[in-house]
Amino acid sequence: MGVATTTFGTHLMPLRIAAAVTMEEPMRLPTPAVAGVAALCAATVMTAFVPGPAVGAPSASATSTVSSAAQSDRVQGTYTSKVRGTFGREGTVRGTFTPERFVAKRGNVFAVGVLDATLRRGNGDLVGRSDKIVSIPVRAASTDGARGVSCDILNLVLGPLDLNLLGLEIHLKRVVLDIVAVPGAGNLLGNLLCAVAGLLDGTPLGSIQLLQLSNLLNRILGLLG
Repeated sequence: MGVATTTFGTHLMPLRIAAAVTMEEPMRLPTPAVAGVAALCAATVMTAFVPGPAVGAPSASATSTVSSAAQSDRVQGTYTSKVRGTFGREGTVRGTFTPERFVAKRGNVFAVGVLDATLRRGNGDLVGRSDKIVSIPVRAASTDGARGVSCDILNLVLGPLDLNLLGLEIHLKRVVLDIVAVPGAGNLLGNLLCAVAGLLDGTPLGSIQLLQLSNLLNRILGLLG
């Protein structure tokens, strides 16, 4: 430790102040501590480069599950519709009906959907076209298969229905939905088609059977996509 002396000159007398200046040496770690720090750093670096568990290809069971889900999501059938109706003395109504859902109410099951109708007079002149959401009662059904056997086609008959289109009183005689199951897509849709035909075999339906029928028809709509 050295001593530094500073002199301030004044008009009276010189003033000397002694300041002690201490020179600190750098801190030194003991040899065992240095070795411990080095070991800790090396362990950290090695841990950072340790490879994780290998990710292998999907198992056969996982692939099968995905394939089954894709199969169930695939559309299993198609449908077409035909609308037949009249207005006035000789006017005709032709078009299609797109069902959106089925509901049970007032002692019957109704198909709720969009009616796309074209109206023409008896001489063939076009009156106009109309798109309208309507509710049509489900009346009857027939299939191409025996009860208890998977059915490929269901002919679902809706109507009759009276309504107003383009300011005219329209009488829909019948609306027919032809539902066709896709071959090879499984038996679920075909079984549902048979079940609907079985419920609509002419026997009066109670409230529970009406709910069952509407649920079956809604499941069919879900499979049709």
